Amino acid sequence: MIFNFEERLSDSPYAEVIWRNHCESGGPFISMAMSHWQMVVTRHAGKVTLTVRGPETKATLAYCPPGAEHFGIFFKHGAVLQHLPASYLRDGMVDLPEARSDSFWLDDSVWQFPNYENADTFVDRLVRRGLLVLEPVVKAALRADRQELSLRSVQRRFLRATGLTHGTLSQIARARYATILLQEGNSILDTVDLAGYADQPHLTRSLKYFIGLTPAELVRKSETVQLSILPRVNQFSE
Repeated sequence: MIFNFEERLSDSPYAEVIWRNHCESGGPFISMAMSHWQMVVTRHAGKVTLTVRGPETKATLAYCPPGAEHFGIFFKHGAVLQHLPASYLRDGMVDLPEARSDSFWLDDSVWQFPNYENADTFVDRLVRRGLLVLEPVVKAALRADRQELSLRSVQRRFLRATGLTHGTLSQIARARYATILLQEGNSILDTVDLAGYADQPHLTRSLKYFIGLTPAELVRKSETVQLSILPRVNQFSE
């Protein structure tokens, strides 16, 4: 196993999950598609980096170096970092500039690197400074609530806040849910039904694209290449 992973739910209405990982042995892994953006602090070879990662729309091959330590915050759908909205970071990332060995630059100010224990306090500070806000259109759209705005305006604001269309977000969420079902021992046919796929080929195409493995490979627990961590975030979080 590459990962020594731990997670907890966030107390903040702006964040979903706080996680940390120690990559002991190192090695390649499949980074699954993910509909949430996140902040990740990496400690490796004496250097600390804070990276803002956007949503990922397809599975890709990645590598974790031996001895690397990661801590991250998955933010709720609709939580927007004002100067780096998710639409700017779709399938990409930005490393925030280092100020000192224990701090980084954000919005022309120096911030201490957060950690697993004080992550919620860090999120609260972002909110108080006006750097992290909620886009109400996203919550209403995910709940299918009626909105006063035009459909085009809703789509535009949803895309800016999440980096994804509503359809793509739903497809990623369903693929990750299906992956959890298979990992928990559900059969492929039961997963087709429980996750709402049209048929088994539909499930196979979806998982191959978004997860990087077929349902059969997941059932066999193929270890040719390990999957990335699968935090139990609410894929349709408001």
